[in-house]
Amino acid sequence: MCNAKTAFEVRINMLFSSYSFILFFIVVYIGYTVTRRFVGAAACKIWLLAASLFFYAWGSLTYLPLLIATALFNYAASVLMARYSERVAMKKLVFVVAICENLGFLLYFKYLDFFLDNVNTVFGAAIAPQGLLLPLGISFYTFQIIIYVFGVYRGKVKPGKLLDYGVFVTFFPKLIIGPLSQYEDMEAQLNDGALTRFDADNVMKGLALFSMGCAKKVLIAQPLIHFAQGFYDTVFVEGHFFSAWFGVVAYTMAYYFDFSGYIDMARGLARFFNINLPENFDSPYKAKDFADYWRRWNITITRFFNDYIFKSIFKFGDRRFKLVFATMLTFLVSGIWHGAGWNFIFWGLLNGVFVSIANLMTLRRIKLPAFPAWLITFLMILLTRVLFDSGSMSRAMHVYRLMFDIRPLFIGTASFISMGVSFLKDNLFVIALLLFSSIISFFCKNSDEIIKGYKSKWYHAALCGGFLCLSLFFMGGVSAFFYFQF
Repeated sequence: MCNAKTAFEVRINMLFSSYSFILFFIVVYIGYTVTRRFVGAAACKIWLLAASLFFYAWGSLTYLPLLIATALFNYAASVLMARYSERVAMKKLVFVVAICENLGFLLYFKYLDFFLDNVNTVFGAAIAPQGLLLPLGISFYTFQIIIYVFGVYRGKVKPGKLLDYGVFVTFFPKLIIGPLSQYEDMEAQLNDGALTRFDADNVMKGLALFSMGCAKKVLIAQPLIHFAQGFYDTVFVEGHFFSAWFGVVAYTMAYYFDFSGYIDMARGLARFFNINLPENFDSPYKAKDFADYWRRWNITITRFFNDYIFKSIFKFGDRRFKLVFATMLTFLVSGIWHGAGWNFIFWGLLNGVFVSIANLMTLRRIKLPAFPAWLITFLMILLTRVLFDSGSMSRAMHVYRLMFDIRPLFIGTASFISMGVSFLKDNLFVIALLLFSSIISFFCKNSDEIIKGYKSKWYHAALCGGFLCLSLFFMGGVSAFFYFQF
């Protein structure tokens, strides 16, 4: 349970699943429609850029200049790299400066206080923490810009128009927590005439994705978040075997429906402008080994770490030791990126261990039967989730003790069973919601599979309308999305 605050949370919760955002989007879409019909593609891009900057300013006006300055600095660096394409040393120097600028700001805002806290602990110093607020979306827009810079440096991307680049970096559906996209993919969509076309099929699919995502967040994730946070907040006082297991499972399901719900909404909103953002989840809880799990979870971020860390160390044909080393380092960096805390570092390392085991089993052609493979994988997901959600190592260790301490079952069997029955009676709604979310996660098609076969029928529209109406009814008490804090 991460307690980091972002500038977004301090200013205003302009969530996709909020009344204020829906009003904002209606205004943006009306403006886009007028611009599309009467002005042209360039004006549409300007409108989207202005709307995206307004969206960011509404959430984090203080850090808007940082976003703009970072984006412009890296665009200038990309132009210089293209200009000096034949002068390798100069090109490499500009590239290194650009990467250092991006990572420097990320490290400063995200990890300075964590570094100072550890310095104080190790050396007995008393350096005051800076109390820096984490700029909204910095982890994601930094990675988005790095993808662009790497593309230019490798010759894969040519610096395009500043306007196209600006929309690519700031496009409001994906600005805060993704999904990450490739510049060449989005540039092609911005310049193929789609911006000035009305596509009824895209609008219907966009509405369907947004409705499904909103229902995931508001109707499923939010009640589970409330239950799980209540468990973690009181774990040292009221925690026991049953609350620990249900609390961990609730957070595990909540994270999936919260994050994938956001991505569904982001992809749905983009469809209204005829922009297709990449898939980010592929039924991760159906995975039968941990490597497969990470190919299905947060796909675009996983691909980023794979492309820029793992592949820079491990090449096809290298020895197994190098495979394990590259995997462990990749997940260590992933853990550090996710949060400033030792629990995130150990979370990354534990994921690295599980993925390495899966990779080695694949190399040795060891394959478990389907059900045991799935069950073991899901249990490992639960174990890693504890480190991710606890907020500290001491809380994580306490949760593990509660989950695996079965001495009360043998010491006081009757009271243990009575506690379990009482817990089940007191939490019937949450248990029913967990069963429902488990059925969706383990057996049903995911959003991308649904949308690929989606037909614009009246009953589809009615179902999406029902999801949206129910979500609108419960929107008042919805909290920020989990990944806003990263």
